[in-house]
Amino acid sequence: MYETVVIGSGPAGLSAALYLKRAGKDVIVIEKEYEGAGQIARSIRVENYLGIQALSGEELGERFRQHVLSENIPILEDEVTDIIQKEIWLVYLSSGRKLETKTLIYAAGMVPGELGIPGEKAYQGKGISYCAYCDGSLYKGKDTAVIGGGDTALDDALYLSDLCRKVYLIHRRDEFRGNNATVELLKKRKNVEFILEASVKEVYGQRTLEEISLDDGRKISINGLFVAIGSFPVSDIIKSYVQTDENGYVTAGEDGITSSPGLFVAGDVRTKKLRQVITAVSDGANAAVSAIQYLKFDKKR
Repeated sequence: MYETVVIGSGPAGLSAALYLKRAGKDVIVIEKEYEGAGQIARSIRVENYLGIQALSGEELGERFRQHVLSENIPILEDEVTDIIQKEIWLVYLSSGRKLETKTLIYAAGMVPGELGIPGEKAYQGKGISYCAYCDGSLYKGKDTAVIGGGDTALDDALYLSDLCRKVYLIHRRDEFRGNNATVELLKKRKNVEFILEASVKEVYGQRTLEEISLDDGRKISINGLFVAIGSFPVSDIIKSYVQTDENGYVTAGEDGITSSPGLFVAGDVRTKKLRQVITAVSDGANAAVSAIQYLKFDKKR
């Protein structure tokens, strides 16, 4: 039996595992992706993580992973198929294994909504991004486009308008769903152009993104495309044990404590304002401390 099983090897999960190990706890990390590092691997360049001046998301994620492995923390590459709570937590894996644990830290994250168009996969990290605050600085003085009509898309466009030479805001409908006050601010930005009732049909380029084509026949030359059409928390497997908001994110504060004793969440899967690598690492540390306190004071265990 483990004292803690951590699900997910992104920054939140690995940070939690490191804190648990250094507190002397018997911990294991489960990750379904081969050498997975979470959403950070999609970031072209990380420049806002304290102490790291400039590094690709993939390389930073590998550093996190190697740090955890150097502490002799096992990372099991397997997929969780079911979680059952009895007096302890039972974690069932696709390999047929069953793990028993006193506490569980769920850090499976979220997945961004994708356009599902030709070329999208090829240009991820090469001009296509799903996080303006992560990658926007790479396009300073360049031409970019934002796809979406909600608050995230509007905020992304506003943020990029302070950095980029030109920002196209493309939305498939004739009006935005997001905050009208933000729309009015964008209208005043001379470098922002609205393109409504249009969708991106395909993307092109040589080594990096250079052009997009719209379903109305137009072609636009850009350096960066930011997709902001929503995100989806990977929370289905624990929904019967926790409270979630209307979008499926697990309701929990910075301590990671959920409505189910012994189950903690960390990272992008929980309700929070800012989803960045630095907040994920912080979440992991907080959730680990909560689990440590739970193990210490719950007399039943």
